[in-house]
Amino acid sequence: MVNITNIKHIALILDGNGRWAKKFHRPRTYGHRVGMQNIWPTLLAIKKQNIKHASFYCFSTENWNRPKSEVEFLIKFPLKLFNKNKQNDYIKNNIKVIWMGLRNRVPKETRDAIEEIESKTKDCNGLIFNICLDYGSHEEIESSIRKVFDYYIKNNIDLNKFKIEDLFKNLYSKDSPPIDLLIRTSGEQRLSNFMLLQAAYAELYFTKKHWPEFRESDLKSAIEEYNKRDRRFGEIKNAK
Repeated sequence: MVNITNIKHIALILDGNGRWAKKFHRPRTYGHRVGMQNIWPTLLAIKKQNIKHASFYCFSTENWNRPKSEVEFLIKFPLKLFNKNKQNDYIKNNIKVIWMGLRNRVPKETRDAIEEIESKTKDCNGLIFNICLDYGSHEEIESSIRKVFDYYIKNNIDLNKFKIEDLFKNLYSKDSPPIDLLIRTSGEQRLSNFMLLQAAYAELYFTKKHWPEFRESDLKSAIEEYNKRDRRFGEIKNAK
């Protein structure tokens, strides 16, 4: 199916793994395992819609506060998501992987796995997959401001000349346009410190489906709802 919308960037908050597992009297890590397995088919479904940028919120800067066993599973799931066999699938499907988030707190094996797939897919241009791991929008904004101000100071540029464009150029998502459609699963209706600047004018879509049960048909439903909305960006169209 060819995308008939103007969606360039879609973002997903992958919520509800633990609640889904609880329904089946299974541990939360079981829900995370099934949720991790749902990432790849969802990426392919997005690519089929001819959408060029996809950002998935997988592990936040606040998720470190969860139980140790859960954190250990979540922070290591990229080892399976980007294993040697899977790497060829990303290359074959022309999917470029970009890691958004802090890199100094995750285990070395996780860091190596993501940076390896980043390197191997750097020339792919069919779909940019932003994997948000140890990511928080507040940290991202703070980091970007520091980079901009460091540049200004080193080059003797007046800080009063600061422009918002400079901030965006230093975000983790600098290679992607602003978010058009943001989907959150599992019924929660908040952004939870996810891409706050990039989602300033995004259309928000909340579904009660938990992430492990989110399917291509649900993605299409979200896109169909997006198509019905009138995006005005603060303007009044056809005003007389």
